[in-house]
Amino acid sequence: MEGGTTTSSIIMAALCSLNPSQFSDLSHSILSATHHHHRRLAALLSSPTLFSLTLHHLHTLSLPQKTLLIARHLLSSLHLLTATSSPLSTAMRQRDLDAALLLLLLCETHNNNPQALEAPFSQWRKSLSKVLTDSLLTLSFAPIGAVLIPFMESVTRCWRLIGALDCGGGKEAAEVAASTSTVVGLPSVEVRVGGRECVICKEEMRIGRDVCELPCQHLFHWMCILPWLGKRNTCPCCRLRLPSDDVFGEIQRLWDILLKMSAKHS
Repeated sequence: MEGGTTTSSIIMAALCSLNPSQFSDLSHSILSATHHHHRRLAALLSSPTLFSLTLHHLHTLSLPQKTLLIARHLLSSLHLLTATSSPLSTAMRQRDLDAALLLLLLCETHNNNPQALEAPFSQWRKSLSKVLTDSLLTLSFAPIGAVLIPFMESVTRCWRLIGALDCGGGKEAAEVAASTSTVVGLPSVEVRVGGRECVICKEEMRIGRDVCELPCQHLFHWMCILPWLGKRNTCPCCRLRLPSDDVFGEIQRLWDILLKMSAKHS
């Protein structure tokens, strides 16, 4: 897992690879998502009951559950940055979204003003409301492109949290199966040139035979590639990642896309 500075620089380089139209669309999408999250936080902090319930929900979650909560939030951000779709739904239940946003706000407050969280729980809501208000004031007077900076900071904070909670974020990505919907949607093409070998079974793909074509355009026998994709979501030739139904697998796949985008700018 990259450090915070490297994470931000990779995201910035990826953004620089976008054309003006793509950058404008992304900025508006991020601005819309940011406003939605701020509205949820404002509603949460303005209601003592909702705040108490959300805080209690956070306290009842195990460490892996907290990690998954942040991972899903990170995944939705990466989908915005890469403008990609996924078979894995990134939509979060309202309660889980509130919990994720509150957890991130608590972490931000702890980093910038740890004394505020040393006060009794009854005073937390007031302290957190001030942090949110200051953030909203800064955002309201900034140009639309400036919303990318706090967004990148939020993505970086999620990376760090997943790594700190040590439940998949900071380690080498484990092998995960390709999603069923992705496999079902793979095209079948006819072999038109002889001498091509299926790298899985090492046998030649005969002319006229229907074989499977992956998005990277590598070809394989159907009977060879199906068991392969049932265990891993990478191309046997180039290691291109296909969509999966695993949250951490999807995070790694989208991060690979960001890395390729940033490399274009280098």
